[in-house]
Amino acid sequence: MNFSSEHPKIVVIGSCSLDLILYTDKIPSRNETVMARHSENYFGGKGANQAVGTARLGAAVHFVGCVGIDPLGQQIMRNLVNENVNVGFVYETDQESTGIAYVTSCNGDFSVVVDSAANKNVKIKQIDDAERYIHSSSLVLLQLEIPMEVIEYTVKKAKSLGKMVGLYASPGTRLNEQILDDVDFIIARSNELSIIFGEDKREEILKKYFNKLFVRDETNSTIYYDGAEMKYFRNENESMVYKMGMGDAFTSGFAVALCHKNTIEDCVKFGNLVSSKVSLGKGAQMALPYLKDLL
Repeated sequence: MNFSSEHPKIVVIGSCSLDLILYTDKIPSRNETVMARHSENYFGGKGANQAVGTARLGAAVHFVGCVGIDPLGQQIMRNLVNENVNVGFVYETDQESTGIAYVTSCNGDFSVVVDSAANKNVKIKQIDDAERYIHSSSLVLLQLEIPMEVIEYTVKKAKSLGKMVGLYASPGTRLNEQILDDVDFIIARSNELSIIFGEDKREEILKKYFNKLFVRDETNSTIYYDGAEMKYFRNENESMVYKMGMGDAFTSGFAVALCHKNTIEDCVKFGNLVSSKVSLGKGAQMALPYLKDLL
């Protein structure tokens, strides 16, 4: 693995929220009520997770997002600043409250309902306002918890500026061919391939997007096609206690390693390593590792 002394510049455009975790003895089924043993709150949102993740791995990060004008929004902003993330393009809205993810967790499995709230108010204007920083960046990172029109505009803008663009295609949403063609790498969950690509023949999809599509599952395994063969890497830890945020952690590790001009294989291995560290702690952001702890 190569990590130069130069800090890559990454612009993350995405969501930020609070994760409210309810720990139960079972995931409730339809029309069923279960009692929580206890609850915990953590900072979350796929965009904010990746902003913190890449910052902890040594990147200089600008985050573009939206919070409500409420105490939770201020807490999220302060946390990002404390994590050395530039929040100059995190806007506040009085139209919505700050986003919250409601999570039911049982023995490592979980179900999630997200109230996007202020995240729905991320605007194209913010992308234009941040253009100078996009232009000077090494990479632009996106997820799918903000309006699709903003994602499409960002990809087009970044490619016109000659920038690398990475997309964590989650939560699974059908993507148009233009986005799929323009982004430099796509990270997707194995159970969402048919949603994203409109078909579920995994090998055919991987071969079409060789060295570009990286498919992951909850055992912290990653598969991709390198143009000659399928490549498979797995870093499952028996002590895994928290599976939320593993995809964001992988994306952060992969992105930073790519910015340091490592091979695709090494980027995948590093992403898996970062993701395995998150699974040993609690909180999608709190458990993210620092670069010094990985080298």
